[in-house]
Amino acid sequence: MRFGVFYEHQLPRPWGEGDEARLFHEALEQVVLADALGYDYAWEVEHHFLEEYSHSSAPEVFLAAAAARTKNIRVGHGIRQVIPHYNHPARTAECLATLDIISNGRLDFGIGEGATRLELGGFGIPAKEKRALALEAAEQIANMMVMSPYPGFEGAGFSMPCRNVVPKPVQKPHPPMWMACTNRDTIRIAASIGVGALAFSFLDPEEARGWAEIYYGIIKSDQCMPIGHSVNANIAMVSNFSVHRDRAEAIRRGQEGFEFFSYAINALVAHDAIPGRSTLFDDFLRARKMQDEEIIAAARMATHFASGIGTPDDIRAHLKGFQEAGVDQVIFLQQAGRNRHAHICESLELFAAEVMPEFKAEVAAREARKAGELAPYIEAALKRKKRMAPLADDAIPVVKASVKKAEVNEGR
Repeated sequence: MRFGVFYEHQLPRPWGEGDEARLFHEALEQVVLADALGYDYAWEVEHHFLEEYSHSSAPEVFLAAAAARTKNIRVGHGIRQVIPHYNHPARTAECLATLDIISNGRLDFGIGEGATRLELGGFGIPAKEKRALALEAAEQIANMMVMSPYPGFEGAGFSMPCRNVVPKPVQKPHPPMWMACTNRDTIRIAASIGVGALAFSFLDPEEARGWAEIYYGIIKSDQCMPIGHSVNANIAMVSNFSVHRDRAEAIRRGQEGFEFFSYAINALVAHDAIPGRSTLFDDFLRARKMQDEEIIAAARMATHFASGIGTPDDIRAHLKGFQEAGVDQVIFLQQAGRNRHAHICESLELFAAEVMPEFKAEVAAREARKAGELAPYIEAALKRKKRMAPLADDAIPVVKASVKKAEVNEGR
């Protein structure tokens, strides 16, 4: 099993001078530490206008900074908003390829669409059309990274003429593609288009097993029609993460932040919002049903506290359940709510020292078996792919100069 770290850049109110800058720079320090400790992925989300919940509106900047400071950890858009209203597909293709170059081929590309009225309404995106717009754009982004020149496109969400989109990515045909998944329906869609599933739902191992069976069942069927030029058959699931040798202390350090994360996801979709006057964290505190000490008292009665929060033994048992369910990567949500930088770093270090090695030891053999098993299904899926036809040389349109030759000769 592989392991990742995940960033929303959460910043509950009240905000002090320099708090945003501190948040970003501490997150970069955490990614550098994760790289040194052997974690596999650093994922960064893209959201807009979601005060307190996510201040990550320019993930390509953060990921480029992370890539420049690290050597081995993969940097992932988890996700990039691909609907053209957010980011024109050509600009996304250019940014992805540049980041893949900067990182020496360490980029992963997750596609997303947004779910809140704050985001969708802010960019004038019809909520009922967002899924179709996102999938249309994602397919064309992949084409832009592969084709020279890109033939051009006329679609529901955007249109553009023939252009050669440069640079091209280091990874061929393009960086691995993923999709944000929050329920069984989106797991099915991810599998049907041949992309990895970034499961942003908190599941127990039994639920995860059901999702994995659905996902890999479709990957192996004739329902899989790749949206990109490769198939990325992987499931990554987000987990809480706070590790300490004392379970009670792990709960004190992480429980409140992770509860806030879950609360905020639902509140941003279901509650009205006043821009610039968010009370999200205060609302959460008033709605919180149990305090840390009550949770600690209940946890003392349990043999394992299998939630991603606890001792190294607790985390080990938690992860083994996901491993047995068929999950390929667990992404640790360590920066949530008011979780402290020092505590996050201590958790990363303790996990890497006492839990990670046994899972890492099994990665190569497990992935080799999986690759062998899936190879014929992936080959068949790629044969089914409907590919955009390239232009013959004599069909590539000439783009007329904007200045007449006579004007150039006259020095105008």
